Amino acid sequence: MRIFHLATEEAWTAAVDAGTYTVSTLGLDLADVGFIHCSQASQVAGVHERFYGHVIAPLRLLTIDTDLLTSPWQLDPVEGQPLPFPHIYGPLNVDAVVSAEPFRASAAT
Repeated sequence: MRIFHLATEEAWTAAVDAGTYTVSTLGLDLADVGFIHCSQASQVAGVHERFYGHVIAPLRLLTIDTDLLTSPWQLDPVEGQPLPFPHIYGPLNVDAVVSAEPFRASAAT
């Protein structure tokens, strides 16, 4: 399965250098939350609007192949949402990221 995560350019560059990515969501780390928030394809635009719409820094849309993850992941129901959200319960190994394209909000709508 392919799942998605919005990352700042700075956080993604640091992750590539380190070999793992641990940002849960903007301003929160895996250690703070216990998992890395991800999205299904149809959820990316809403996540951007709700949590990243004010961000001026360049963003990357990480496309993650769940078959390549070294940490467990699962789809979790979120109250008020029709589809479950994917969460990674540990560090994201950067080699599970099959694409890290620059993100433009207009492309997600």
